[in-house]
Parts: sequence; structure tokens; C-alpha cells
Amino acid sequence: MRVDAFDFELPPERIALRPAEPRESARLLVVRPGRTPELTDARVGDLPSYLNPGDALVVNDTRVIPAALEGTRTREGAGTVHVEATLVKRLDGHRWTAFAKPAKRLRDGDVIRFGREGDTCLLGTLDARVEARREGEVDLAFDLSGPVLDEALAQVGHMPIPPYIAARRAEDARDRTDYQTVFARVDGSVAAPTASLHFTPNLMAAVRARGVEVATVTLHVGPGTFLPVKADDTAAHRMHAEWGEVSPETAARLNAVKARGGRIVTVGSTPTRLIESAAGADGLIRPFMGETDIFITPGYRFRAVDAMMTNFHLPRSTLVMLVAAFVGHDVQKRAYAHAIADGYRFYSYGDACLLLPQATPDQDQP
Repeated sequence: MRVDAFDFELPPERIALRPAEPRESARLLVVRPGRTPELTDARVGDLPSYLNPGDALVVNDTRVIPAALEGTRTREGAGTVHVEATLVKRLDGHRWTAFAKPAKRLRDGDVIRFGREGDTCLLGTLDARVEARREGEVDLAFDLSGPVLDEALAQVGHMPIPPYIAARRAEDARDRTDYQTVFARVDGSVAAPTASLHFTPNLMAAVRARGVEVATVTLHVGPGTFLPVKADDTAAHRMHAEWGEVSPETAARLNAVKARGGRIVTVGSTPTRLIESAAGADGLIRPFMGETDIFITPGYRFRAVDAMMTNFHLPRSTLVMLVAAFVGHDVQKRAYAHAIADGYRFYSYGDACLLLPQATPDQDQP
């Protein structure tokens, strides 16, 4: 398909710069495809009413690390250069691949000192040597390793808030909690699984009281998730790979839910992509550990996921294509047009939609 088919105009004031307070007060557009698609305006707090006893809600327990770094490269005879880096993928205990600006001014062997000396808020500095370079990317070897490196990154790094927010305000202390989900447990993401940002302990208690199981998977989100697709056709786009895990226990629980007639409802695109990567053509979910680069576009036949909650996404992004695959391209365009016209808030800190392509006749309505 042509990528420009997934383009749309979004007024800048629709981009949320902070999450709703309380989080479950965010708006929720419930989308039911069909001969006459139905769009229902609700709140995230209404979510349990749209779930059936016996369903399973699947969440991503990845934790965002402070992956945005600033520092200086000093080279004898060449002066200093301010460097911005965003960690992308951990290679081993002390090495990371990172997006870097200005990558063209870096050379193999350069040392970058991250943090600002004497800044008590950052508690010191952290050095890394450039091992390899590619277009816009570098491999960095830090002078610390393992948990000690993780602690140093927590001190000198910043939360990697998305560029469409960073362009309008600076990252601050609130983002340390705002850009982290209540499910966060396993360090590794450099972007949040944003649909999960709406959840609170009270909402989760209501979900469980409804008779819905909660299952966790882990997928470490990379920054490529939110980038627009630059190719003219989806067939020419190379999807970024992300590491994920579906444990044997979780796979068995979800298969049991399906066998009993329950639905698998994923919270966000990350568990959706991971569950579909783990599912076979027979619909059974198998344990999975490794990287997935699954690219879901219209025409894809979903194997295991029955319903999905997700935020409103960037034009021309792989995420808006996934939504179109889930409910149909025409329905996706209609839902987004409704959300824009009705003042929904978009992107990471914005509102959400609940996609119910297989809604059951006996489902309770709020």
C-alpha cells in the first residue's frame, strides 16, 4: 500500500504535552467495525465495562530507562563538540547502539563525556568510546558495565520523551514518573508502551473485579516505533527489530483463556505485535524469546489477538498502519477524523481508543 494513504492533518493543539490527571480520566474512543461502524465516546475508567468475564488483558512490563544523554566530545586539535545520544539497543554489559547528533562529526575511537562536571543534579559524568559508526548511529563502549552502568545512566541520563513533546517543552522531573507505567518491571525500553500509561492500581482492581485475567509480556520498545515511514510503499519499509519475551506460563494461560471462549485484549501495539509473533497459524501462542520485526499492515490476518487498546498515533507511522489492519483502513480513517474533530488528545500522553472488531452480542455496555 502507498504510505501516503496513512497521512492526515493534525492540529498542533491536539498533541498532549502532559498525561490526563487522574490517568484513567483520559478519553476512550470505542471502535466497533461492521457494516455500520460504531464509534462511542467513553473514558479509560469505563474500560472494565467493555471487557467480558473470562477475557485476558495483556500488558507490557518493560521499564523505560533514562536513555537520552548529552555530553561533549573532545579531540586534540579539533576542539569540543556537543553530542546528543539516545540509546537504542544494548549489545552487552557495557556497549550500546545509539542514535547520535552530530554523528558525522564523530570518529571511531572518540571519547564522549556524558553529563556535566560539577552539576550536582547529575552526580558526575560517564565516559564512552565510539567503536563504530553508521548513518545517524554509533556503537558506544562505556567505561562501566552491568548494574554499575545502569546506575550511572540513571544519574546522567534523561527520560527520552518523544520529539513531538520535546520540541514544545523540556523534559523535567515529572516525566520520570509520567513516562513510566504502573506495570514497569524489566529495564530496557527507550520509549514507553504508551497505552499502558493510562492505568492505575484502582483501574487494575476494577479490571480484576470484572473477572478479567491480567497477563504480562515483555517487549523493549525502541525509538523506531514512533518514526514516520519514509518509504513510498509499505512493501519497501524495513521494520526495526525489538526484543521481547512471552514466557511459557503466559503462553499457557492465554491459550487456556482462548480455549474457554475468552478474548485476548492487548494494551498497546507492543504486546499486540509480540503475541502475534508468538502465535502460530493454528492460533496457539507458543513461548517466545528473541527479536521480532513483525510489520502489520492492512490485509494481515490476526492469529490470536481479539481486541486492542491503543493511543492515537503519528501520521504515516507503522502504528497507525497496525490500527488500520485491525479494524480496516476506512474505519481507522473515520475514527481518527472523529477524534480530531471532537478534541481528543493525541500521541504518547494523549487519549486512547479501544478496538473491538469481534464484539460479542451479550457484551455489557456502560
